[in-house]
Amino acid sequence: MPIVPLPFEIVSLAVIVLILIADIVLAYRRPHVPSTRESALWVGFYVALALIFAVLLLLVDGPEHATEFVAGWLTEYSLSIDNLFVFIVIMTGFAVPKKRQQEVLMIGIILALVFRGIFILIGAQLIENFSWIFYLFGAFLIYTAITQAFGSEHGDQTDTALIRFAKRHLSLTENYDGGRIRTTIDGKRYFTPILIVLISIGATDVLFALDSIPAIFGITDSPFIVFTANIFALMGLRQLYFLLGDLVERLKYLKYGIAFILAFIGVKLILHALHENELPFLNGGEHITAVPEIGTGLSLIVIVLSMAVATVASLISIKRDPDASLADLKPSVAEARRKEEAEEEERAQHHD
Repeated sequence: MPIVPLPFEIVSLAVIVLILIADIVLAYRRPHVPSTRESALWVGFYVALALIFAVLLLLVDGPEHATEFVAGWLTEYSLSIDNLFVFIVIMTGFAVPKKRQQEVLMIGIILALVFRGIFILIGAQLIENFSWIFYLFGAFLIYTAITQAFGSEHGDQTDTALIRFAKRHLSLTENYDGGRIRTTIDGKRYFTPILIVLISIGATDVLFALDSIPAIFGITDSPFIVFTANIFALMGLRQLYFLLGDLVERLKYLKYGIAFILAFIGVKLILHALHENELPFLNGGEHITAVPEIGTGLSLIVIVLSMAVATVASLISIKRDPDASLADLKPSVAEARRKEEAEEEERAQHHD
């Protein structure tokens, strides 16, 4: 397989890091709730940036890595939207002030990049030294696809064992103090709910990294492509949060599209593992060359069609029932919404 030219990797990563830094600075210097127009422009900018990167990759290195990048980026983008849904559950469940949600989301995205970077390094080393790891990756993705399609929802992300442990062992206040993690009340120092929110988001990022990294290694074995696809998938996620709002909760067929993609890549990984087989108890440790391999082009087509069908089916469902009630939303969001409404009503009564 051709290797991406090193100068291109260095320049690309430098530019991407500068863009990320600029986005972080902007989020902290202007804490606000972005308008729909502002969010749409930023999301469009980051999507265009990813496509420009793909074109540059095509010109510098040829179609193979460019196709792998687009397929990997779309896969990670779809998983990031699922990640975004859990962020919505967490923000709603902990009643994070709208003005501070940008900052919390930015930290969540940075944590996601850190965790995914760690898993990319581990995954690359495992693949380099143990070809049989593809069997495990494939089986894990198929299992994840089944639980995604037929299992329960993400659950109450505000009441996990980790959150309960933190609440028992930390001095916490129930009220926010701007974007501060620590605050002082009557001379005593307390942690604000922001800390619990960040712990919850960080734990979620770890879980999604466990899904996303095996998925993209099923498309490419280039750590550079894996890393850049993940970065571009996470870029603009903050703005996408405000752009989609409640819509992402009502894309009820999205999880089936994601599940199908994960299952497809899982099968692809197992076929690849059989083709490169070195396990002594299978075919005497010889490669099973009769097994077909799924190409990147076909993978790209399947990924695009899966997400398109899932999105269109969801939008048709919304059009048929535009006034879907709270009960029609995913259970975890519904519960969080009821909690938020109850708290707002209580605050209003106090104010009166």
